[in-house]
Amino acid sequence: MYLNRRQILAAGLATGATFALPAVAASPAGAQLKFTRNNILSVRESPNSYEDITTYNNYYEFGSGKPDPAANAHSLRTRPWSVTVAGEAEITGKFTLEDILKPHALEERVYRLRCVEAWSMVIPWVGFPLRDLIRRFKPTSKAKYVAFKTLFDPKQMPGQRYAALDWPYVEGLRMDEAMHPLTLMVVGLYGHILPNQNGAPLRLVMPWKYGFKGIKSIVEIRFTERQPPTAWNLAAPNEYGFYANVNPEVDHPRWSQARERRIGSALFDARQPTLMFNGYAAEVASLYRGMDLRKYY
Repeated sequence: MYLNRRQILAAGLATGATFALPAVAASPAGAQLKFTRNNILSVRESPNSYEDITTYNNYYEFGSGKPDPAANAHSLRTRPWSVTVAGEAEITGKFTLEDILKPHALEERVYRLRCVEAWSMVIPWVGFPLRDLIRRFKPTSKAKYVAFKTLFDPKQMPGQRYAALDWPYVEGLRMDEAMHPLTLMVVGLYGHILPNQNGAPLRLVMPWKYGFKGIKSIVEIRFTERQPPTAWNLAAPNEYGFYANVNPEVDHPRWSQARERRIGSALFDARQPTLMFNGYAAEVASLYRGMDLRKYY
């Protein structure tokens, strides 16, 4: 993703997995990514505008207001970047972002992303299945979960100077969730390099879960035998569970989750029914067969 022009020319790569990365967040006129559109897994709904997607964000490391990340994330330096892989796996260590991305041909997948405030967007993410990355590190039979950690650097991330959450941000998935083909490692949107406020340079996306599961600016991936802690579950366990599956039948303690509002809709209060697993029940419901989804929320 992230090689400069001379490196790209020297490598002679044509896989579509390495790109020039500008020093600032990409704009629609900025650096483009090569990708193959995945028509099978893309939804047919019209995507939100680039402006919607990049100016209405949840990224508490840059502030708790929706406009704050777009205003403050320019301070994040995404080059150089490395990811530490640790835990129950045969291959561990510190890897550059180039190491992480080099083998992957990217795919564009359009997903409905819904967050806990009952608002939603349709976003044309560019990324690759997390499972492809996991297989490279050869987890052992003890690896039941995958844990993730965000960069901790209050100088670059002004929101981390305040105790809004227990920093650094952490998240986790059960291994079968992580291996599902809809679970993505994302490096771009709308065919452009991922803007800082959307989680550059590497973030997680699972379209059937609430947005807070989509950890951003990942610096560590750890394979564990036990369920890992997650940032919002630590902050408010009665409100935010480990699984965070979109479920219109389970209300947040402070609001209903039965309906959602699409950002950018003509009517500000226009709402539509929230779909079970965000409309992906046919693909992911089997992961939770036999579980009490009110208990494991």
